[in-house]
Amino acid sequence: MYIVVVHSHIQPEHVERFREVTVENAEASRREAGCVRFDVIQQADDPTRFTFIEMFKSKEDGARHLETSHFTKWLEEAVPLMTEPRTRVIYQDVSLT
Repeated sequence: MYIVVVHSHIQPEHVERFREVTVENAEASRREAGCVRFDVIQQADDPTRFTFIEMFKSKEDGARHLETSHFTKWLEEAVPLMTEPRTRVIYQDVSLT
């Protein structure tokens, strides 16, 4: 399993727009053949912070995700709404249900 956790910090005035484009991207990502899970969560005590938990069958599936039209569209629309560059960390599974 190839797991990516991404953190994004959004400008307060753009939180709702970010949510819209992110939900659209997440729904399309879940339909990818190599996608196992694609979850987006919003921090309860700071709604300008979002975390993506993306799980793919393989590293190659994760790489294919980055080439999809819905991800490219998300980049174009979401990145300008951020206060700083997003961060990402790659994980491997140890014990998942």
